[in-house]
Amino acid sequence: MGTPEAPHPVDFGRTAADYDRYRLGFPDSFYERLTALGWIAPGLRVLDVGTGTGALALGLAARGYDVVGLDPSPDLLDVARRRAGELGLDVPFVEGTAEATGLEPASFDLVTAAHCWWWFDGPRAVAEARRVLKPGGRLLMANFSYLPTPDSVPEATERLVLAHNPGWTKAGESGIHEEQIRDLDAGGLLDVQSFSYVEPATFTHEAWRGRMRACSGVGAALPPADVEAFDRDLAAMLAERFPEELAIPHRVFVATGRMG
Repeated sequence: MGTPEAPHPVDFGRTAADYDRYRLGFPDSFYERLTALGWIAPGLRVLDVGTGTGALALGLAARGYDVVGLDPSPDLLDVARRRAGELGLDVPFVEGTAEATGLEPASFDLVTAAHCWWWFDGPRAVAEARRVLKPGGRLLMANFSYLPTPDSVPEATERLVLAHNPGWTKAGESGIHEEQIRDLDAGGLLDVQSFSYVEPATFTHEAWRGRMRACSGVGAALPPADVEAFDRDLAAMLAERFPEELAIPHRVFVATGRMG
Protein backbone atom coordinates (compact mmCIF):
# COMPACT_ATOMS: atom_id res chain seq x y z
CA MET A 1 0.00 0.00 0.00
CA GLY A 2 1.26 3.47 -0.82
CA THR A 3 2.00 6.13 1.76
CA PRO A 4 -0.73 8.69 2.50
CA GLU A 5 -0.86 11.65 0.19
CA ALA A 6 -3.22 14.49 -0.62
CA PRO A 7 -6.53 13.18 -2.03
CA HIS A 8 -7.26 13.60 -5.71
CA PRO A 9 -10.05 16.09 -6.54
CA VAL A 10 -13.38 14.26 -6.81
CA ASP A 11 -15.68 14.72 -9.82
CA PHE A 12 -18.41 12.11 -10.23
CA GLY A 13 -19.11 13.46 -13.70
CA ARG A 14 -16.03 11.51 -14.81
CA THR A 15 -17.75 8.26 -13.91
CA ALA A 16 -21.35 9.10 -14.80
CA ALA A 17 -21.90 5.98 -16.95
CA ASP A 18 -20.71 3.55 -14.27
CA TYR A 19 -22.51 5.54 -11.58
CA ASP A 20 -25.78 5.24 -13.50
CA ARG A 21 -25.41 1.56 -14.25
CA TYR A 22 -23.85 0.14 -11.10
CA ARG A 23 -24.59 2.33 -8.07
CA LEU A 24 -27.59 0.88 -6.24
CA GLY A 25 -30.74 2.87 -5.62
CA PHE A 26 -32.52 2.66 -2.29
CA PRO A 27 -34.40 -0.58 -1.61
CA ASP A 28 -38.19 -0.73 -1.36
CA SER A 29 -37.86 -1.19 2.41
CA PHE A 30 -36.42 2.34 2.65
CA TYR A 31 -39.51 3.96 1.11
CA GLU A 32 -41.80 1.69 3.14
CA ARG A 33 -40.21 2.69 6.45
CA LEU A 34 -40.30 6.40 5.65
CA THR A 35 -43.96 6.14 4.68
CA ALA A 36 -44.84 4.18 7.83
CA LEU A 37 -43.15 6.86 9.96
CA GLY A 38 -45.12 9.58 8.18
CA TRP A 39 -41.95 11.33 7.01
CA ILE A 40 -42.92 11.06 3.35
CA ALA A 41 -46.31 10.92 1.64
CA PRO A 42 -47.34 11.06 -2.04
CA GLY A 43 -48.13 14.54 -3.29
CA LEU A 44 -45.35 16.32 -1.41
CA ARG A 45 -43.17 18.75 -3.35
CA VAL A 46 -39.58 17.54 -2.97
CA LEU A 47 -36.16 19.04 -3.69
CA ASP A 48 -33.45 16.38 -3.97
CA VAL A 49 -30.07 18.10 -3.54
CA GLY A 50 -26.90 16.39 -4.73
CA THR A 51 -29.20 14.28 -6.87
CA GLY A 52 -26.40 12.83 -9.03
CA THR A 53 -27.97 10.51 -11.60
CA GLY A 54 -31.34 10.97 -9.90
CA ALA A 55 -31.79 7.64 -8.10
CA LEU A 56 -33.73 9.03 -5.13
CA ALA A 57 -35.50 11.74 -7.14
CA LEU A 58 -36.77 9.19 -9.65
CA GLY A 59 -37.66 6.71 -6.92
CA LEU A 60 -39.84 9.34 -5.25
CA ALA A 61 -41.34 10.54 -8.54
CA ALA A 62 -42.32 6.97 -9.42
CA ARG A 63 -44.20 6.85 -6.11
CA GLY A 64 -46.26 9.98 -6.76
CA TYR A 65 -44.09 12.86 -5.56
CA ASP A 66 -43.56 16.20 -7.30
CA VAL A 67 -39.74 16.23 -7.42
CA VAL A 68 -37.01 18.63 -8.53
CA GLY A 69 -33.45 17.22 -8.70
CA LEU A 70 -30.46 19.53 -8.22
CA ASP A 71 -26.74 18.86 -8.70
CA PRO A 72 -23.62 20.84 -9.71
CA SER A 73 -22.49 18.25 -12.30
CA PRO A 74 -23.88 18.70 -15.84
CA ASP A 75 -22.70 15.20 -16.77
CA LEU A 76 -24.66 13.56 -13.96
CA LEU A 77 -27.72 15.70 -14.70
CA ASP A 78 -27.64 14.58 -18.35
CA VAL A 79 -27.83 10.97 -17.17
CA ALA A 80 -30.65 11.80 -14.75
CA ARG A 81 -32.68 13.49 -17.50
CA ARG A 82 -32.18 10.53 -19.80
CA ARG A 83 -33.28 8.10 -17.11
CA ALA A 84 -36.37 10.20 -16.37
CA GLY A 85 -37.31 10.11 -20.06
CA GLU A 86 -36.82 6.34 -20.22
CA LEU A 87 -39.09 5.91 -17.20
CA GLY A 88 -41.71 8.35 -18.46
CA LEU A 89 -41.29 10.59 -15.40
CA ASP A 90 -41.59 14.38 -15.51
CA VAL A 91 -38.76 15.43 -13.20
CA PRO A 92 -36.93 18.73 -13.77
CA PHE A 93 -33.20 18.43 -13.12
CA VAL A 94 -31.42 21.73 -12.54
CA GLU A 95 -27.84 22.76 -11.95
CA GLY A 96 -27.00 24.17 -8.55
CA THR A 97 -25.52 23.43 -5.14
CA ALA A 98 -27.04 22.45 -1.82
CA GLU A 99 -25.64 25.63 -0.29
CA ALA A 100 -27.09 27.96 -2.97
CA THR A 101 -29.96 26.34 -4.86
CA GLY A 102 -31.23 29.53 -6.49
CA LEU A 103 -34.81 28.31 -5.93
CA GLU A 104 -37.76 30.15 -4.44
CA PRO A 105 -38.07 30.41 -0.65
CA ALA A 106 -40.69 28.34 1.20
CA SER A 107 -41.46 26.32 -1.95
CA PHE A 108 -40.86 22.69 -0.89
CA ASP A 109 -42.41 20.31 1.63
CA LEU A 110 -39.34 18.07 1.76
CA VAL A 111 -35.63 18.48 1.02
CA THR A 112 -33.68 15.23 0.57
CA ALA A 113 -29.96 14.53 0.28
CA ALA A 114 -29.07 10.99 -0.73
CA HIS A 115 -25.60 9.64 0.01
CA CYS A 116 -23.98 13.03 -0.50
CA TRP A 117 -24.15 15.16 2.63
CA TRP A 118 -20.39 14.84 3.35
CA TRP A 119 -19.64 16.72 0.13
CA PHE A 120 -21.52 19.80 1.38
CA ASP A 121 -20.76 22.64 3.75
CA GLY A 122 -23.17 21.28 6.36
CA PRO A 123 -24.23 24.49 8.15
CA ARG A 124 -24.74 26.36 4.87
CA ALA A 125 -26.67 23.45 3.34
CA VAL A 126 -28.98 23.27 6.37
CA ALA A 127 -29.55 27.04 6.20
CA GLU A 128 -30.43 26.79 2.50
CA ALA A 129 -32.77 23.87 3.15
CA ARG A 130 -34.52 25.93 5.82
CA ARG A 131 -34.86 28.79 3.34
CA VAL A 132 -36.57 26.70 0.63
CA LEU A 133 -38.73 24.62 3.00
CA LYS A 134 -42.29 25.55 3.86
CA PRO A 135 -43.28 25.86 7.54
CA GLY A 136 -43.43 22.34 8.94
CA GLY A 137 -41.32 21.01 6.07
CA ARG A 138 -38.68 18.34 6.55
CA LEU A 139 -34.98 17.91 5.73
CA LEU A 140 -34.04 14.24 5.28
CA MET A 141 -30.55 12.84 4.76
CA ALA A 142 -30.47 9.29 3.38
CA ASN A 143 -27.50 6.96 3.01
CA PHE A 144 -27.05 3.47 1.55
CA SER A 145 -23.50 2.20 2.04
CA TYR A 146 -21.73 -1.13 1.71
CA LEU A 147 -20.17 -2.38 4.96
CA PRO A 148 -16.41 -3.14 4.91
CA THR A 149 -16.54 -5.76 7.67
CA PRO A 150 -13.40 -7.81 8.45
CA ASP A 151 -12.36 -10.28 5.74
CA SER A 152 -15.20 -9.16 3.47
CA VAL A 153 -15.25 -8.25 -0.21
CA PRO A 154 -15.64 -4.52 0.58
CA GLU A 155 -12.72 -4.53 3.02
CA ALA A 156 -10.44 -6.27 0.52
CA THR A 157 -11.60 -3.91 -2.21
CA GLU A 158 -10.97 -0.82 -0.11
CA ARG A 159 -7.41 -2.01 0.53
CA LEU A 160 -6.98 -2.17 -3.23
CA VAL A 161 -8.43 1.33 -3.67
CA LEU A 162 -5.91 2.64 -1.13
CA ALA A 163 -3.08 0.89 -2.96
CA HIS A 164 -4.01 2.85 -6.09
CA ASN A 165 -5.10 6.06 -4.34
CA PRO A 166 -3.40 6.40 -0.92
CA GLY A 167 -5.02 9.79 -0.31
CA TRP A 168 -8.58 8.39 -0.37
CA THR A 169 -10.29 9.24 2.94
CA LYS A 170 -13.50 7.19 2.80
CA ALA A 171 -12.24 3.71 3.67
CA GLY A 172 -13.54 1.83 6.70
CA GLU A 173 -16.75 3.77 7.26
CA SER A 174 -19.56 2.18 9.28
CA GLY A 175 -22.45 3.87 7.48
CA ILE A 176 -23.48 5.69 10.68
CA HIS A 177 -23.25 9.47 10.19
CA GLU A 178 -23.44 11.26 13.52
CA GLU A 179 -22.28 14.47 11.84
CA GLN A 180 -25.59 14.63 9.98
CA ILE A 181 -27.49 14.58 13.28
CA ARG A 182 -25.19 17.30 14.62
CA ASP A 183 -25.82 19.47 11.56
CA LEU A 184 -29.59 19.09 11.99
CA ASP A 185 -29.36 20.01 15.68
CA ALA A 186 -27.02 22.94 15.07
CA GLY A 187 -29.24 24.19 12.24
CA GLY A 188 -32.26 24.52 14.53
CA LEU A 189 -34.36 21.69 13.07
CA LEU A 190 -36.96 20.23 15.41
CA ASP A 191 -37.76 16.62 16.32
CA VAL A 192 -34.38 15.39 15.03
CA GLN A 193 -34.42 11.59 14.62
CA SER A 194 -32.44 8.86 12.92
CA PHE A 195 -32.60 5.16 12.21
CA SER A 196 -30.47 2.51 10.54
CA TYR A 197 -30.73 -1.10 9.42
CA VAL A 198 -28.80 -3.53 7.24
CA GLU A 199 -30.11 -4.70 3.87
CA PRO A 200 -28.34 -7.38 1.79
CA ALA A 201 -27.45 -6.87 -1.86
CA THR A 202 -25.96 -9.27 -4.38
CA PHE A 203 -23.44 -8.42 -7.10
CA THR A 204 -21.85 -10.25 -9.98
CA HIS A 205 -18.14 -9.64 -10.37
CA GLU A 206 -18.88 -7.29 -13.27
CA ALA A 207 -21.39 -5.30 -11.21
CA TRP A 208 -19.07 -4.97 -8.20
CA ARG A 209 -16.23 -3.82 -10.42
CA GLY A 210 -18.54 -1.21 -11.95
CA ARG A 211 -19.72 -0.15 -8.49
CA MET A 212 -16.14 0.41 -7.39
CA ARG A 213 -15.15 2.22 -10.58
CA ALA A 214 -17.92 4.65 -9.59
CA CYS A 215 -16.33 5.10 -6.16
CA SER A 216 -15.05 8.51 -5.03
CA GLY A 217 -11.55 7.08 -4.76
CA VAL A 218 -11.46 5.49 -8.22
CA GLY A 219 -13.39 6.70 -11.28
CA ALA A 220 -14.31 10.03 -9.71
CA ALA A 221 -10.69 10.82 -8.84
CA LEU A 222 -8.10 8.87 -10.84
CA PRO A 223 -6.95 9.34 -14.46
CA PRO A 224 -8.48 6.81 -16.91
CA ALA A 225 -5.31 4.70 -17.14
CA ASP A 226 -5.19 4.37 -13.37
CA VAL A 227 -8.87 3.42 -13.25
CA GLU A 228 -8.19 0.66 -15.79
CA ALA A 229 -5.24 -0.59 -13.73
CA PHE A 230 -7.39 -0.69 -10.58
CA ASP A 231 -10.15 -2.53 -12.42
CA ARG A 232 -7.72 -5.18 -13.68
CA ASP A 233 -6.37 -5.71 -10.17
CA LEU A 234 -9.89 -5.91 -8.71
CA ALA A 235 -10.95 -8.48 -11.33
CA ALA A 236 -7.93 -10.61 -10.49
CA MET A 237 -8.50 -10.33 -6.74
CA LEU A 238 -12.17 -11.30 -7.03
CA ALA A 239 -11.38 -14.29 -9.24
CA GLU A 240 -8.75 -15.53 -6.78
CA ARG A 241 -10.39 -14.83 -3.41
CA PHE A 242 -14.15 -14.49 -4.01
CA PRO A 243 -15.06 -16.60 -7.06
CA GLU A 244 -18.80 -16.91 -6.31
CA GLU A 245 -21.60 -14.34 -6.64
CA LEU A 246 -21.00 -11.62 -4.05
CA ALA A 247 -23.33 -11.01 -1.08
CA ILE A 248 -22.62 -7.47 0.14
CA PRO A 249 -24.43 -6.15 3.25
CA HIS A 250 -25.41 -2.48 3.00
CA ARG A 251 -26.50 -0.11 5.75
CA VAL A 252 -29.42 2.26 5.34
CA PHE A 253 -28.98 5.29 7.60
CA VAL A 254 -31.48 8.15 7.74
CA ALA A 255 -31.30 11.40 9.73
CA THR A 256 -34.11 13.94 9.63
CA GLY A 257 -35.55 17.02 11.27
CA ARG A 258 -38.43 19.38 10.55
CA MET A 259 -39.12 23.08 10.42
CA GLY A 260 -41.26 24.70 13.11
